[in-house]
Amino acid sequence: MIRIFDIALKDLLQLSRDFKTFMFLLIMPILFTFLFGFAFGGFGGNDDSDSRLPVGYLSQDDHWITTELHDLLAESDVIRLEENPFLTSFDLEELVANGDLAAAIIVPEGYGRAVLKNKTVRLAVIADAGTQSWTTIEAEVLTAASRIDGAARTATIMEQMELEGVPFDYAFEQTLSAWDEPPISINETSSLAIKQTSDEGNALAHTSPGMMLQFAIAGLLTAAQVIVTERTSRTLQRLLTTATRRIHVLLGHFLAIFLLIFTQFTILIIFGQYVLKVDYLRLPGATMLVAFSAALCISALGLLIGILAKTEEQAITFSLIPMFVFAGLGGAWVPLEFTGKTFQAIGHLSPVAWGMDGFENICARGLGFESVLIPSAALAGYAVFFFLLATWRLSASEEK
Repeated sequence: MIRIFDIALKDLLQLSRDFKTFMFLLIMPILFTFLFGFAFGGFGGNDDSDSRLPVGYLSQDDHWITTELHDLLAESDVIRLEENPFLTSFDLEELVANGDLAAAIIVPEGYGRAVLKNKTVRLAVIADAGTQSWTTIEAEVLTAASRIDGAARTATIMEQMELEGVPFDYAFEQTLSAWDEPPISINETSSLAIKQTSDEGNALAHTSPGMMLQFAIAGLLTAAQVIVTERTSRTLQRLLTTATRRIHVLLGHFLAIFLLIFTQFTILIIFGQYVLKVDYLRLPGATMLVAFSAALCISALGLLIGILAKTEEQAITFSLIPMFVFAGLGGAWVPLEFTGKTFQAIGHLSPVAWGMDGFENICARGLGFESVLIPSAALAGYAVFFFLLATWRLSASEEK
């Protein structure tokens, strides 16, 4: 065990002197996460902004009934009143024509008294009837006006019946407030996963793990070069003439790469949680299990690349090709959900796809701990496969 740790420590010290390692493992995934985030809208507009249709409002009546109408419209979920006491009806008409307002509502003088006397009175609405928003605005204004008119009629009837203890104002307010709790209502609920992805930070729940996995593979080029240098300088051959066994050498290199990759994952997960607002730590145990399994897989791949490559140029090539192939097929750039079933099946030949599944099940889909067990097992299986290949390749090269 001591020999394994000695080899791992030697590799880590050698890697720490190379600035390219720091660039690929930390700086590049952060930069590309921001780049892809802007490209796919992860840093889009503020979710807290008011998305209601802007509607100008001008009241020429100072009756209390008009005030009730104004309050109903102001509480609307689909229109937003834009009020400016210095604007005239002509100004509002120009704003609608220029597209600055979706419509404008003008309450004529005498509107409140006419409602109380059960007389027909019309609100003036300026709008382009050919637009899609007009239907929505028309329905909202008619609903508010009908509620005011219905409350006034009901209160008038109750007042005429001379019901004791039921004055007009009380009956009007009670009738109007009854609309707040209609006899039939529709409640829309969303699953935890949908709620999670509706937040701005969680729009990056795909980009962040994608870039993290991609550049973990890219960072292997430096780690692989360390193994290549050890072989070309015949340090490996001299090491094997000592009491150090081949498995010790492999495990030592593997441990060094694993510690490097797992540290990268840990730092980027913390960065994603607190800076990008990606909810990695909703289930920290599940997230770290995926990170641990992914680090095992990528480390074994790095070990295999280091054994296969005969020169530093080959180490670079053998590192970059898996990065692009595995990242592209595995959905690191574009979610596999956007592709067909055939491509999704092919994509899961890449270990990156299993890593993406594990991370997204936690921070994007809102699933439980059990949802990462299969992806983690698949990554561990790839780790064993790559490690066995590296062991076989090293033995075969020595026999030659």
